[in-house]
Amino acid sequence: MDARLDYFAAPIAGRALKHVMAAGRTLQESSLPAATRELVALRVSQINGCSACVDMHLKEAAAAGESALRLGMVAVWREATVFTEAERAALALAEQGTRIADGAAGVDDATWERAARHYDGEQLTALVMLVSFMNMVNRLNAITRQPGGGYQAGQFH
Repeated sequence: MDARLDYFAAPIAGRALKHVMAAGRTLQESSLPAATRELVALRVSQINGCSACVDMHLKEAAAAGESALRLGMVAVWREATVFTEAERAALALAEQGTRIADGAAGVDDATWERAARHYDGEQLTALVMLVSFMNMVNRLNAITRQPGGGYQAGQFH
């Protein structure tokens, strides 16, 4: 599969994406645990069908030491026993925040309260920003059919 656009060749994309990438780096520097960030990024990307982002976040998480079992179970996290309660709260918030596109009502109070029990204000802010960021990047990639499979861990960091 070939991408419809080459973002690296388009001057306007280069100017805009440098800010997008800076936002992504800022989120990586947050106090939200790295494992949680990768699990959330992976789950949002799975929901949105973004092969480039699924590829990236699988490889980044594996390079950071995440187990193949946990990575494989992200798609079925509700029934999996390999995630902490905090990770489960983050995944629930990420799913509800992403499924707005499916006509869902957004993040309900119970899900928000559950996440707030596990994450402080800065971490919750980072989590909300990450879910929003991933939804934007997923759309950039899905619209232009950016292929997955060729990403190398550390390539954009």
